Amino acid sequence: MTTTRRAKELIHEGKYAAEVDIDLLYSDESWSPTMSPDDAQKLEKVRIALRRGDIAGAAKYGRVFELTPVAAK
Repeated sequence: MTTTRRAKELIHEGKYAAEVDIDLLYSDESWSPTMSPDDAQKLEKVRIALRRGDIAGAAKYGRVFELTPVAAK
């Protein structure tokens, strides 16, 4: 029996990060969850878009954030 659980994957590249929804597949035959090849390709497309600075391209697949460093006091 296979069950599916919705999860969020965070992709970080440079000063950007994206939160992308994926499906994790849990099977009685496997010890750990797996993701579909389509979800893996989606994550790679987001990673490439963030690396290029293509925010609009990455935003097609999830929420995009710009990371700002903060100084510790």
